[in-house]
Amino acid sequence: MAEQDSATLAVINYYCQKKYFNHIQIAADEGLKKYGNDAVFLFFHAYGVLMEDRIQEAIRELETVKEKPDVSLCSIMALIYAHKKSLAPDRDAIHELDSKLKEDRKTAGQAALYFAGLFLWHIGRHDKAREYVDRMIKLSNGAKKGLILKGWIELTSGRDAYAKKAIKYFDEGIQDGNHVFAMMGKAQYLEMRQNYSGALEMVNQIIVHFPGFLPAFVKKVELQLALQDWDQTIETVHRLLQKDSHNFEGLGMLALHSLCREGNIKECGRNQIVLQQTYTLVERAFSISSRNAEIANELGYQMVLQGKVKEAVRWYKTAMSLDESSVPALTGIIRCQLTEGQLEDAEQQLEFLNEIQQSIGKSAELSFLRAVLAVKKHKGQDEVIHFLNDAIDIHFSTLQGLPLGVQYYEKLNPDFLLEIMREYLVFCPTQPGAPSQPLSPLLKHCASVLETVVKTVPGLLEAAFLMAKVKYLAGDVDAAQCNLQHCLEQNPSYADAHLLMAQVYLSQENFKLCSHSLELCLSYNFEIREHPLYHLIRAQTQKKMGDIQEAIKTLKIAAGLPAMRKTGSTSKSKGKKIEFSATDRVSVFLELAEAHRMNGEQHEAAKVMQDAINEFSGTSEELRVTIANADLAVVRGDIELALGMLRNVTPEQPYFIQAKEKMAAIYLNQRKDKQLYASCYRDLVDKLPGPHTYLLLGDAYMNIQEPEKAIDIYEQALKKNPRDGTLASKIGTALVKTHNYNKAINYYEAALKTGQQNFLRYDLAELLLKLRQYEKAEKILLQSLEHDYVSDLQALMEDARYLMLLAKIYSKKEKIDDAILALQRVMLELAQLYLAQDDIDACQHQCVVLLKSDQDNDEATMMMADLMFRKQDYDQAVFHFQQLLERKPDNFMTLARLIDLLRRAGKLEEVPRFLDMAEKHTSRPTSEPGFNYCKGLHLWYTGEPNDALRHFNKARKDSDWGQNAIYNMIEICMNPDNDTIGGEVFENLDGDMRNSTEKQESEQLAVMTAEKLLKELKPQTIQGHVQLRIMESCCLMATKHKANVERALNVFTEIATAEKDHIPALFGMATAYMILKQTPRARNQLKRIAKLNWNATDAEEFEKSWLLLADVYIQSGKFDMAVELLKRCLRHNKSCCKAYEYMGYIMEKEQSYKDAATNYEMAWKYCNQTNPTIGYKLAFNYLKAKRYVDAIDICHKVLAAHPNYPKMRKDILDKARAALRS
Repeated sequence: MAEQDSATLAVINYYCQKKYFNHIQIAADEGLKKYGNDAVFLFFHAYGVLMEDRIQEAIRELETVKEKPDVSLCSIMALIYAHKKSLAPDRDAIHELDSKLKEDRKTAGQAALYFAGLFLWHIGRHDKAREYVDRMIKLSNGAKKGLILKGWIELTSGRDAYAKKAIKYFDEGIQDGNHVFAMMGKAQYLEMRQNYSGALEMVNQIIVHFPGFLPAFVKKVELQLALQDWDQTIETVHRLLQKDSHNFEGLGMLALHSLCREGNIKECGRNQIVLQQTYTLVERAFSISSRNAEIANELGYQMVLQGKVKEAVRWYKTAMSLDESSVPALTGIIRCQLTEGQLEDAEQQLEFLNEIQQSIGKSAELSFLRAVLAVKKHKGQDEVIHFLNDAIDIHFSTLQGLPLGVQYYEKLNPDFLLEIMREYLVFCPTQPGAPSQPLSPLLKHCASVLETVVKTVPGLLEAAFLMAKVKYLAGDVDAAQCNLQHCLEQNPSYADAHLLMAQVYLSQENFKLCSHSLELCLSYNFEIREHPLYHLIRAQTQKKMGDIQEAIKTLKIAAGLPAMRKTGSTSKSKGKKIEFSATDRVSVFLELAEAHRMNGEQHEAAKVMQDAINEFSGTSEELRVTIANADLAVVRGDIELALGMLRNVTPEQPYFIQAKEKMAAIYLNQRKDKQLYASCYRDLVDKLPGPHTYLLLGDAYMNIQEPEKAIDIYEQALKKNPRDGTLASKIGTALVKTHNYNKAINYYEAALKTGQQNFLRYDLAELLLKLRQYEKAEKILLQSLEHDYVSDLQALMEDARYLMLLAKIYSKKEKIDDAILALQRVMLELAQLYLAQDDIDACQHQCVVLLKSDQDNDEATMMMADLMFRKQDYDQAVFHFQQLLERKPDNFMTLARLIDLLRRAGKLEEVPRFLDMAEKHTSRPTSEPGFNYCKGLHLWYTGEPNDALRHFNKARKDSDWGQNAIYNMIEICMNPDNDTIGGEVFENLDGDMRNSTEKQESEQLAVMTAEKLLKELKPQTIQGHVQLRIMESCCLMATKHKANVERALNVFTEIATAEKDHIPALFGMATAYMILKQTPRARNQLKRIAKLNWNATDAEEFEKSWLLLADVYIQSGKFDMAVELLKRCLRHNKSCCKAYEYMGYIMEKEQSYKDAATNYEMAWKYCNQTNPTIGYKLAFNYLKAKRYVDAIDICHKVLAAHPNYPKMRKDILDKARAALRS
């Protein structure tokens, strides 16, 4: 009977392989309910009991089935196994069972041999299992189930040569039917061969033919994760949990997703609550299996993670008593010894492990512990780094070939990697280097490792923080800010992130934001006052802002904190350890000495410096103190003393370059000795040859007017770094100084051909102008100015320089008109520069001056219109656009802008006049893409989406208008009624209509159309690709399916993380959260947008986000806050129909029906009297305000267009008529 139920047997075999022994018993019980006292299910129940170490119970159960022919052999084997496993084995019983096994084996049938092989396979005796199965196959002339089992034995034997043969047996098993055990075997084989797609296809077939076979769903989850498709993985998990809500593999995968994709900080990292929970579970496991050394080791590790070292040692010793050869236990004890400072004991144990490493295999943890010991014993940096590199290499070698999955995450062990990173960072630079300085290889190595951790486990905030730190030290400030923003969004009270953010702002000299970060840090964590770094950054900010007295006070507070004491760079504040590096401790002393010096307190400065010398003598930071002391000596006029200090710094010491630069400066500025000045840099090149030191020497020669020597050095540096445009520019400048003009020209031209930086073009054109080669200079500048419109600051500044130089050339050539045109373009570029810096008044001034000299300058007129738009002076903006259109009515680019502007000014009724003018000046308006686009825009804004789609469709294939037309068409398809997506106020009111089948089908069709249109978009820029991703995600959200919304949310989050304050992405996140009913998260994003300054580019997203936040506030009864946001909407768009609708709703709720009617009137006006819902609300409030005639009038208008509009006639029209009659 059991043999005919292949699916149940396959489930049991799956649980046996997974070692889910309780699940085996449950599945066997299900089989027994179905088939009565079936011997096979009785045997498997006993097997499950046996493997749980309930030996006597298992023996009793096995005794009842050992005489059953089908399971006789496997039952006897299991009994022998049970007796041997017991604490006091019964030798006589074992001997008797052995004899019986030999006897029964001679006469065993197919089934007995099969189940004997199956049992042997499950307990890991592959060779013996193969022997029994081969006999069974021979006896049965190739029975399929025997072939399938042989396939499984070969596949799991651990030998590649055998595993390759497995597929043959599985294929034979599947040949004439769908055998679930064979199909699972084939899927497993394909997975082992890393053919995840093929394996997934096989699993899908199993699910089709055996929809109740849960292991197939689990395998599908694993395969989808191996393909790194998290969205499909979670969708399958939900399907699995629908079938079995307690399926722990499914629940585990949800937890993994929460941890690794959603970045749930409550569950990530060394969270003490989670650790207590996991410890309880492992402790329970040990109580069940108290002889298991592996579990004891895990308990020790759990204690290490909780910082309970003594308890950890106790558990590791327990593990050692259970298994004397346990390497993890010994490694754990060493780790604890290092933590407790027992260095000699730890060293002896490490030496022992190192000796036996060949037999036990290389261990990443062993290399790491050797590195920690080397640090604690003050060994050299090279030795420590060597061990850390070994640890990283060995650790990542264990991940090779592993697909993404639970085992991968377990082996990745991000916590261990972060420990290694913290040790690396001790030896990394503590401040960002100079732009020309090469990046530290250690920082590169750290960035590489941390990228893997951050990408794989984005929820681990410490990894993101360390990545930010590495990026900051590497000089990549934008990436550092991005990572810190992610940290602070997830955990606003993350003090270290606030401090690092303050350092980033300080390096940018943005003192206001630096102070703001420090204030935020203090507001979230008052204990930060105990951290010297907080006071150090604060003092540095005060000093930079010229407040020296306050800086001195702040630094004195820092110097007096416990963490500044020499006995260690850590202290405890209410149980929390404060870490403060020796480098930062030195900085406190040096900053205080410098502040005293700047304040004219030389004696105080000298005292602080002497304290620093005493404090850091013999440490790695001693040299920094020496260099700073040399500076003080120079200020006092003791030049010889300063030089003497600096001469003692040797090349192998970390601050050698800085010491040599100080010496050189003293020789040049105090001694006025150019030769000794240059000799310092020559010595640097001799001792530390590299691009950076060569560049320093070349610059030194230029400083002392020796350009020939500089050229030679720069060229040597260029050989080492051939694509360095800065070096190329320096060589050109040096050649010009030597009057070697022809060589300079040839050099610039050659450098430009290799694709080096464009700024070389300016240098070359300037040189050609000096040499009166005007034609060549003009050609180069015109080539530089041949590009699309740019708006970034750097590009605008470059263009302005090119145009100024071009004007000079035209002036020299006496082309006065061309020179004036070039200067006018300079003025335009200057105006754009002011605009890029948000200096609206200066930009306007430039435009006014330009328009005085050239009234018909279209670009200046357009910019004035833009300025007025930004100032929200819509009337003036319309005036400037009208001027442009009167000169050229068919300027459709201007017309499109004017239509948008008239909408914002609340004057859409004026648009038809301009459309008529354009139509008269266009030869074939019906086929003109620009005209159709503008017409579509007007129709869309006036509430006629279907007609708008028709006109946009006519512009869809055009190269100029097509992409924008498609974007607008997609927007209309996704939201034809201009609803607040994610909003709940009107959704609750219009629930019945919105949930109608017809409405849902219409929405699905519209989304399908939008998806087709998306495929036609071909963005050419990076921003265009981002916009496309945003639009694709909006389409996913429009389906309203949870899995799709979550996919969209992931994309929005990724974009918002990569680009700070990306309004469309933030709004997308908020909308997704609203659809997912996660209102608090949505509100956080919307409030963040509400705090940002409005800009024209993101005007639509700002408006939508304000409306959605107002919706949230209305839902929670915060009408005042909602009204403020709605007024803000109307300030920026006086035609915002939805804002008036919300205002009307609020007034209606407050029973102010007259005010409600006034707002609904405006909403009715700006939806062009086409929206029946607004018409209904307006009529209803007219009725309540006793304006019965107006109510009747509106009812007629709505019913004329929508005769079956619900409740209109009964609720309003009839009542209004009755009220008039009475």
